[in-house]
Amino acid sequence: AWTDIRFGTFCIKGDCIFVLKHPHSVILPLQGQNFDVVLSSLPRQNVISTFTQTAHHARCCYYGNVNVGTDVSVEELREAYHAVVLSYGAEGNRSMGVPGEDLEGVYPAKDFVGWYNGLPSNRELNPGLDCETAVILGQGNVALDVARILLSPIDELKKTDITQRSLDALAQSQVRRVLIVGRRGPLQIAGTIKELREMVNLPDTKPEMVASEFEGMAEALKVIPRPRKRLTELMLKTAVDPPAEKERQRRQAASRSWGLRFLRSPLEVLAGPDGARVAGIRLAVNRLEGTGDGSVAVPTGEVETMDCGLVITSIGYKSLPIDPAVPFDPRKAIVPNSLGRVQQAAGLYCSGWLKTGPVGVIATTMNNSFDTAHSVVEDLTSGCLDATSAKPGSTGIGPLLDKRGVKPVSFSDWEKINQEERRRGAAQGKPREKLLDVEEMLKTART
Repeated sequence: AWTDIRFGTFCIKGDCIFVLKHPHSVILPLQGQNFDVVLSSLPRQNVISTFTQTAHHARCCYYGNVNVGTDVSVEELREAYHAVVLSYGAEGNRSMGVPGEDLEGVYPAKDFVGWYNGLPSNRELNPGLDCETAVILGQGNVALDVARILLSPIDELKKTDITQRSLDALAQSQVRRVLIVGRRGPLQIAGTIKELREMVNLPDTKPEMVASEFEGMAEALKVIPRPRKRLTELMLKTAVDPPAEKERQRRQAASRSWGLRFLRSPLEVLAGPDGARVAGIRLAVNRLEGTGDGSVAVPTGEVETMDCGLVITSIGYKSLPIDPAVPFDPRKAIVPNSLGRVQQAAGLYCSGWLKTGPVGVIATTMNNSFDTAHSVVEDLTSGCLDATSAKPGSTGIGPLLDKRGVKPVSFSDWEKINQEERRRGAAQGKPREKLLDVEEMLKTART
């Protein structure tokens, strides 16, 4: 997505649209443009600039604050456009399915990330940070990012666009130790080296690893692929190798710590004396069956308990059905598709995590979107997608929304929000200070 997450969008060739719902759906037709040219000209380092150029194109229409499936149906979009691409991501949380996960102090990572990133739906989260130890379940990049935010010095966070409300709460945080727990071993960690390196180099923190969990890893380095090898080497260096003198002194002076814990699965979140707030978590100790990414965690029967006052679950997101007319696999939480072509729905496509499930990083998702775009182009070229008939496009959608009393946010409206957030941020020495209330956003957009 090439803009702010709250009003995000994609682009595509011909009378086609991408729809992103997070939490406000967007319709973006880009009629007649050569999509291969668009893809090849993308500046990889500045997606906001690229999106702005696209959104200002004469053949691009942007409709923000429109909920697809409520304000307009997918069938109505298909009647207006030759092709519709659903790309609204994965905004649902996966449940642990264990007792105690509804206790106070247990938060899905999606909500916690939304809180410090200024997502309006999470602005009232008010997480309890008055404890020493936090446990994060999951070892992907989101888990690492949450750990980094919890442990980063406030002076470092002040340089970012994190919301002032979150900054104030984090400034008062008592969290000094974060354990990042995964059900499998070091060779299956889902995070990437960039995010792990940020944790290793985080000021005023030290790693708290269990060296025995890395036994046999040095031998495994000989056969694993290079990206996984580099990641494992960094973990081994951090957990096992004696630090150099400068690093040793840095660790000794650190007031906070973080650590990876492997082969552990949640069994129960434990309540404190009041019966309402989390005080610990009971974990099953696992062993691995199989090798590499195909290995499976199997309980050994051994159980251990970690004391903690904060639990954040980062065990994955899931897509949600947006419209009854769109096929949906509830078990896999995806739209059934073949190379982005929605099954039994000619002219309907999908991309991103809605297409694949919540896997990969930004580059993975970007390449995934390219594959879907190529499917659209192939269908246009082969005639499988009939683009000869007249379709009204945005001229059909605009009046329909107006008739229903839906007032979309245009891209120029969004730019007013962007400018106001930057203005407020500059007054505080930050890149931006985000508006946290949708009504305030809309008022700013229409002023």
